[in-house]
Amino acid sequence: MTTYHLMVAPNGARRRQADHAGLPVRTAEIAATAATCQRVGADALHLHVRDRDGGHSLDAGRYRAAIAAVAEAAPGMAIQITTESAGVFDVADQLACLEALRPAAASVSIREMARDWRLASRAYAVCAEAGTEVQHILYGADCIAALRQAYARGDIPTQMRSAIFVLGQYAPPRLAHPAELHPFLAATADLDLDWGLCAFGRQEHACLLAGLEAGGRLRIGFENNTQAADGSEYPDNAASVAAFVALARAAGHRPLVMSVSEDKGPQ
Repeated sequence: MTTYHLMVAPNGARRRQADHAGLPVRTAEIAATAATCQRVGADALHLHVRDRDGGHSLDAGRYRAAIAAVAEAAPGMAIQITTESAGVFDVADQLACLEALRPAAASVSIREMARDWRLASRAYAVCAEAGTEVQHILYGADCIAALRQAYARGDIPTQMRSAIFVLGQYAPPRLAHPAELHPFLAATADLDLDWGLCAFGRQEHACLLAGLEAGGRLRIGFENNTQAADGSEYPDNAASVAAFVALARAAGHRPLVMSVSEDKGPQ
């Protein structure tokens, strides 16, 4: 069997517990979700934090508290923060978050950074100085073109080659399909990206399996999808992770985080 990385994105910026009771919002809930997802196969967490009213936040203090809680609940789990604006924050806010937090890893949307390349270039420079692993969020051809141009201008350091392809979209809703992966791969073939993918909607697991077969990293979770392929709701993130791990195992793959404790039979 081959091993793979699996990152869980358990809440995102928009869904509320009114949308799904199993969505973790508070720090303790996020930490508990990280632990249960780690036990069933996730080795990394894509972290969003919320304000006291449950809204999207980029507050460095809230991030620090959540990072500490996750580290205690799920030792060894890698943590990637988001800098997503979600229609609330501007590039200055995103830069301030990165400057204050200097995280180990962060996802950064090319589309959002393109709103102000003067500030954006400073944000990428801060990340380079701090050693932050930046993962570029790419939604389509326009984002890929912007990434190329930013490399050429020097706004993004050329060594920052991690990216995530987003299949489908949140609003207006468009369900992802595995066939969407191929245009991303073709358009970025010469960029030497360390790529991964996430996918909106009930075909999430099928999309992730296609990405796994193509050699990519995977991100799963309620940020993008709460449903099984038949339309039924997963009770929580761990149930979705476990279901995908079973699907991938049937295809000859196992998650990296479980490889040490699993049966060491013939591979």
